[in-house]
Amino acid sequence: MSNFVLDGIMGLCVADALGVPVEFMNRETLRKDPVVGMREYGTYNQPTGTWSDDTSMTLCLVDSLSKGLDYEDIMLNFIKWIETGEYTPYGEAFDIGITTRKALMSFKNGISPLECGRKSEHDNGNGSLMRILPILFYLQSIYGMNFTDIDGAYEIIHNISSLTHGHRRSQIACGIYILVASELVESMCLETAVRSGIYSGIEYYGDKKDYIHELKYFERLSRKDFAEIPEEKIKSSGYVVDTLEAAIWCLLNTDNYRDCVLKAVNLGNDTDTVAAVAGGLAGLKYGYSSIPQDWVDEIARKEYVEDLCNELYLSLVKNSIEKLSHYIPYFETATKESVCHWGGGEKLGENQFTMPYPIYDDTLVEFIEEFYKTKLISYDYLDVIESRGLKSTNEINNAIDYADIELVKAILTGYVRQERFCDGIWVDAVRDKAFLKILKRFCELLI
Repeated sequence: MSNFVLDGIMGLCVADALGVPVEFMNRETLRKDPVVGMREYGTYNQPTGTWSDDTSMTLCLVDSLSKGLDYEDIMLNFIKWIETGEYTPYGEAFDIGITTRKALMSFKNGISPLECGRKSEHDNGNGSLMRILPILFYLQSIYGMNFTDIDGAYEIIHNISSLTHGHRRSQIACGIYILVASELVESMCLETAVRSGIYSGIEYYGDKKDYIHELKYFERLSRKDFAEIPEEKIKSSGYVVDTLEAAIWCLLNTDNYRDCVLKAVNLGNDTDTVAAVAGGLAGLKYGYSSIPQDWVDEIARKEYVEDLCNELYLSLVKNSIEKLSHYIPYFETATKESVCHWGGGEKLGENQFTMPYPIYDDTLVEFIEEFYKTKLISYDYLDVIESRGLKSTNEINNAIDYADIELVKAILTGYVRQERFCDGIWVDAVRDKAFLKILKRFCELLI
C-alpha cells in the first residue's frame, strides 16, 4: 500500500541510522573512508541500524498526531522518550540536545508547552527542524495540498518548533522545510519543487514584520544557483540554517535516495541530523521502495516504526473519508440534470458557435473542493489503475466494489482531475453513481 507517511518517516529514520556511527567525524576523515552503507558501533557504540533522537522525537510527533493536534500530548511523549526510553531503539535515549533538554525541563516545571522553547540567538540548533516533518501530513489533511499563504498553517509549524526551539530563525527554517516537502509530494520536477517551496517561504515571511529581519540568514538558500555552490562552501553543523542548506543541497545534487543520504552523511560533523533532514525529503520524493532494502532490514525495531507510520496514515485517511462521506446523501439523489446545466453554444456566425461547457451546482463544486483538502489524492492514479489491468470506464466502475484504498483513491482522483477539459466527466460520474459507489466503498474499508 502506498503510504506517504512511511515514505517520509522511514526515509528520515534510515538516513539517521546511517549517520549515527560517524557523528562528529570531519569531512576529511570521511573522504578517506566514506560511508557506503550501514555501520555498527562508532561514535555511540551502537549496533547497526540504531537511530537517534532525530527519529525518536519524530516518532513522538507521529504517534501524537494520530490522535489529533495536541501540544501537551506531544510534550508528554517527549518526556516519555527522555525519561523512560519510549520511542527509542533499545529503551534508552541518547544524544539529547541541550536546548531540547532545557525545554523539556521547563515543561516538567509547569511551563505551558508553547512557552517552553528557548528564544535566544544561541538557541538555533537543528533540534526542531529534525523532527518537524510529520506536521506536513497533518497540515495537508486540514488545509489541502496548497497552504503556502494560510497563516494558520504557519502558526502550527511555528508552534511545533516552539515546543523546544522558539526563535524565529528556527521557525522560518521549519516553515521552508515543510513547504519544500509539500512541493516534493506533488511535483514531478525536483528542482522546480525545491525552488517553489523556498520561494513560497521567502515570499510569506517577507510580508511578516516579525520575521522579515531574519530572512538575511536564508539569502543563500534563495539564490537560483544555490545547487551549484561547491561542497567546501556547504556547512554541516548543528546550526539550523547550515542543516537546512546542507540537506537541500544534497537533494538537489543527486537523483535518488541512496546517493542523497550518503552525500549528506559524508559531509561530516552533524551527520545523523543532516542526513535525517535530507532523508525525509528524499523519501517523499523517491518513495519507500527507493530506500535500499538491505538498509531497511537493518533498522532497529523496523516494524515498530512502520506501525506508527501506518497508524498516522490511516488516521489521516479516515479523517478525509469522514469529511467526504457527508456527501453520500447528496449523491444518492443527484442526477445528471440536477447537478449540471450547459452553457455556451451561442451562435457567432454562420456555422460558428461558442464551445459548450458544464456549469455545476454549488454542492458538487464544494465536494470537489473538499476532495482537494483531503489526503485522498493519488498522484500516480493512472499508474495505479493501469497496474490493476483496468482499461475501460465500465471496468473501472465495476472494480470499485472490491477495490482497496489505493485503487479507490486512484479512481476518485481520476474522475476529479480529468474534468480539466470541461467535457462533463463529473456528470458521467453522477449519472453512473460512481461518486456514490466510491464514497460507500471508502466507508466499507474503514470498518
